Amino acid sequence: MERLNNKNVLIVDDDERNTFALGSYLESLNMNVIMAANGEDAIAVLKKKTIDIILLDMMMPVMDGYETLAILKEEEQLKHIPVIAVTAKAMVGDKERCLKAGAWDYLSKPMDMKMLIDKLIRWII
Repeated sequence: MERLNNKNVLIVDDDERNTFALGSYLESLNMNVIMAANGEDAIAVLKKKTIDIILLDMMMPVMDGYETLAILKEEEQLKHIPVIAVTAKAMVGDKERCLKAGAWDYLSKPMDMKMLIDKLIRWII
């Protein structure tokens, strides 16, 4: 867990309850949490701050996770950032669709916190 200390995680989710609960948990692991309500806000944050990993909700207003992934894949300064796609209504094929769109990994809600930590440690360099 020490690998997570002082790492910057961007949580992109339009549900404030999710971001608050997840953000509080990650802060308890000594991570620095930055939040964005949609993909458009996330891209703006990414152009200003150094981010180590992104937790990206796929279903959001303004700019959803798929649109956001398309931009991240094209931006030279952003495409190296690991993205874990997060979906609330996991359907058959969602994981494959997210990975094909450019996500590095996938989780469905409600999140298993042990699995989340394993994925964060796996992708944070």
